[in-house]
Amino acid sequence: MTQLSAPTSPSSAASHVEALLASYPDFPQPGIVFRDLNPVFADALAFRAIVDDLADQHRGQFDAVAGIEARGFLLAAAVGYAAQASVLAVRKGGKLPGTVLTEEYDLEYGSARLELEVGQLPAGTRVLILDDVLATGGTIAATSRLIERAGYTVSGVGVVLELTDLHGRERLGTAPMHAIMSL
Repeated sequence: MTQLSAPTSPSSAASHVEALLASYPDFPQPGIVFRDLNPVFADALAFRAIVDDLADQHRGQFDAVAGIEARGFLLAAAVGYAAQASVLAVRKGGKLPGTVLTEEYDLEYGSARLELEVGQLPAGTRVLILDDVLATGGTIAATSRLIERAGYTVSGVGVVLELTDLHGRERLGTAPMHAIMSL
């Protein structure tokens, strides 16, 4: 049976996130506080409020959504469906066949690589980038570069949670950015 939370305000995605967000100190390594949105996504009302909020904030401004592996996939699929928009999967390195573009980037606790298959959409397609958390901004900045290198336009960025003390927004350029909640 699906457990449904009772938000402070029925229309407030932020109240759902605040009520259900889990934090794990010293994960994946000492000094990092991992903010886990899985309990938020597991709640049907919370997930719907998040999807509606992200879609509404950018309505009419995008033709496709790009979800960043892995939790960004959940958001992109749902927002794409709600907005009748195409969905792109931005994958971790080595997981896509065919011709791919690759971007290396730094994380707050290491480095990684993202990939995007080329030729999926017409040139100039307006793409909304979605992910669960904006921390240092490396993942979303790398995704933005991939989107632009593929010939598309980054029309905006949407996240559920922004960790403001890590200043990730500063790395994102000029595309409109919306965070449902900031810590």
